[in-house]
Amino acid sequence: MILVAPSNNVMNKLARSVLALYSYDENADDVSIPNVLRQSIDLIGYFPSLIAYGFQAKRAHYHNESLHLHYPAPDRSTAENILRMIRPTGEYSDLEAKILDLCMILHAEHGGGNNSSFTTHLVSSSGTDTYSAISAAVGSLKGPKHGGANVEVLGMMEDLKGNVKDITNEKEVEKYLLRLLKGEAFDRSGLIYGLGHAVYTLSDPRATLLKDLAKKLATEQGLLDEFMVYDYIENRGSELFREVKGISKPFPANVDLYSGFVYSALNIPMDIATPLFAASRIAGWCAHRIEELVAGGKLMRPAYINVQPKQSYVPIIERG
Repeated sequence: MILVAPSNNVMNKLARSVLALYSYDENADDVSIPNVLRQSIDLIGYFPSLIAYGFQAKRAHYHNESLHLHYPAPDRSTAENILRMIRPTGEYSDLEAKILDLCMILHAEHGGGNNSSFTTHLVSSSGTDTYSAISAAVGSLKGPKHGGANVEVLGMMEDLKGNVKDITNEKEVEKYLLRLLKGEAFDRSGLIYGLGHAVYTLSDPRATLLKDLAKKLATEQGLLDEFMVYDYIENRGSELFREVKGISKPFPANVDLYSGFVYSALNIPMDIATPLFAASRIAGWCAHRIEELVAGGKLMRPAYINVQPKQSYVPIIERG
């Protein structure tokens, strides 16, 4: 099904693949906890293959590139299988697998307050099947305001490298960052992606953990010059926000800054940056679904308040 009906967006293909799995489950609509747990474990195991095959199908169909399909290896980790299945030769180093594994742990579910986890609760509260609930969460994460932060970092850095002749020249890098903040570069949003977080307002411990391994990866692959650009953005970014926008609060590096470097160093295509986020979140989504089935019980139904002033009724024939 993935090869016959490829999608230009891997997240779209992932959501469709999850829904398609409904057809292969003899107890798809059984919402008993043992059955949902079984479905959840299956989905966690399926996600690396669904992502890799969706990506390979896109490459072959839309870009006329060679199709490389590798079977998942049951004795290898999620990170190892992802690297194995997206690369033509299936080769990877221990450090590459270790740092991708850390990336996925750091991007894992962190509570019910985010959009995709709430989506899982909302849809599960209707009593629907597991595949419908998880595909809805994938659809939520696909949105650039939720799951696209690491993609934005990758895009920003590609734009930086395309506009800064010497990335080792801090003055040149700073000029580019100033253009970013003034809305004159990349997507003209006035943001430096990878800095700041709604919860981690002083520092992001996930970024600290990832930075250490990212530097080791940079050393192994001869990418220290590029790594130091990320380091400079982290150290100079808050000051530039204050100088340009008059915002005095700190803008610490968040996990997406160094995950952007890691994905670039691992040659992970931008197409699967957000799908990897989904593979990191799937276990948490399933846990939230089970929590809703066990402890929820009521249909979530939002209420709306009309804030428009009261108006007199106008017959249809008199309306302009």
